This record gives sequence, C-alpha cells and structure tokens, in this order.
Amino acid sequence: MVELLSVHKIWNHAPHNAFTDLLHTRGAWWCTFREAEGHGHGPASIRILRSVDGAEWNSVAELVESGVDLRDPKLCVMPDGRLMLLTCANFIDDAGNYLTRSPRVSFSTDGATWTKPAKCLAEDHWLWRVTWHGSIGYSVSKLGIGSNPRRGFLYRTTDGLAWDFVTEFLLPNDTWTASETTVRILADGDMVALIRPDWIGVSPPPYVDWTFTRIDASLGGPNFIVLADDTMWASARGKGPDGQAATLLAHMTRDSYTTALVLPSGGDCSYAGMVWHDDLLWMSYYSSHEGRSSIYLAQLSIDD
Repeated sequence: MVELLSVHKIWNHAPHNAFTDLLHTRGAWWCTFREAEGHGHGPASIRILRSVDGAEWNSVAELVESGVDLRDPKLCVMPDGRLMLLTCANFIDDAGNYLTRSPRVSFSTDGATWTKPAKCLAEDHWLWRVTWHGSIGYSVSKLGIGSNPRRGFLYRTTDGLAWDFVTEFLLPNDTWTASETTVRILADGDMVALIRPDWIGVSPPPYVDWTFTRIDASLGGPNFIVLADDTMWASARGKGPDGQAATLLAHMTRDSYTTALVLPSGGDCSYAGMVWHDDLLWMSYYSSHEGRSSIYLAQLSIDD
C-alpha cells in the first residue's frame, strides 16, 4: 500500500519552476530545477536548493550560461565523493527558436560552489540522468528533436566528461524511438531502462543486448528507483483518473508499469526526483495545478 504522508511547496520564485531532481547526501537534501519565464525555449538557469530537514529550503547556487536555455538538471554523487550536475544547454535565436544543443556537466565539493558548466558529447545530444555502478556511470542520450527521428544511445563514463558509446536502443516497430530515459542496475547486475514514451528495457552486462517491452502508459520525465529488495517504483507525467495530465507514482517490474498513486498535480507537471530515505519515499516534482508552475516535495510510505 502506498500512502501520501505530506506534500508542500518548496519554491516558486521564478515565473516558471520545473524539471526537478533530488539528492540526499552529506547530511542534507539537495533539490535542483530549471528557472525561466516559461516551459518553452528561452534563457534559463539552474537553481540548487539545500535543506537539512526537508522542510526549510535555501538557495545555495545558480548555474547560468548567458543567452542559453539550461534544462533538466540531474544530481548524483561521483565515486570520488564530488557532487555532479548534468544538464543540457539549448541554444536559441532571438525569436526563441531552437537552434542546437549539447550536454553540460558541473562538479562541486560542497554543493554551493560549482565548476563552470563544461560541454560533453557532440551537438544535438542530451544526456538524461547518470546512474553509477562502481566506478562507471551510465546515461542515455536522446538524439534528435521536433520532427526529426529521436534516437537513444547508451553511454558510459568514469569522470563525467568523457563518454564512451555502449549501444543504441533499437525499439521494435516504433517510429518514435527512445527519448528521456532513466537506467538503474539491479542486484543481479541486469540494467533496467524506463523510456519515454512507453517502454521498459532490460539487459544483462555488458548492456549491449536489450529486450524491450511496450507498456500501456505515456511517460513524460520518467524516473524510477530500486529498493533494497529489488522492488522498483517509478514516476512520470501521465493521465490521472480524469484523463488530465498528472504526476504519477507507479509500481514497476522488468516488464510492467502499474499506477499506484496520483500526486497533487496537474497541467504542466512531473519530472520527479526520487530518494528512499529513513524508510520513506521522498519525491520532488513540479506542477502548475495551483497556478504558477512550482516545486513540490512529497513524502510517501510504501508497505507490502
């Protein structure tokens, strides 16, 4: 059984606050997201908040690249203990039209002072989220935008700067291939991928040969975590009982995705960060159901 214990708004200072991620390390919570005038392309920065208790939050950093739309920041802890933030720089013209993009990576030893965002991979790539397994980090890049075919490529890294190609996600009988993708590794070493728009993939090491299952869902901003018993819980933008957009929590297996809870949300929403801490699931997400697109933090209990 899943129970929503609490949810509260932690930030809405910008006109549009969105695309979150959440991390707990060094005795504190860290939440990152994009600040901009709106959801569409336009100059945007990355905000990083810190909290000791998850209730009181303070801004500790802002990453800016002049005239660039920085989007979808993701946080992780590197094997050497540094914090790493992965985002994507979208370049736009004076009319706000998309031109090109490339991933950016920044590092910090304290969460407040960050290195200048450094370019990695080639233009038109978009590394989504890094999952570390020992000394190796894995991430899927989505290549292509708009009417162009979207392709997903699995990469690996040891330093966050240099990325080596592993394989391409070739989804069966699908004209819209892999987009936003989160990968995790199970206790037996298999890698699982939750893929926008509606796929789950599984592969044994070395993660070259994949089996894909199409699910009855339409995912936006997919994320999932693996608990100690290999149980998987996922979040994405989907449809609530009324058929409207909502941020969902779902129970996930290697070949299934079943909605368990609809969080207070609606409109422009989702892109959750997920952390299992003190026997609770903590989720950051954004939503516009109360007007301005704002950042929320939820606590949930999960019982067998």
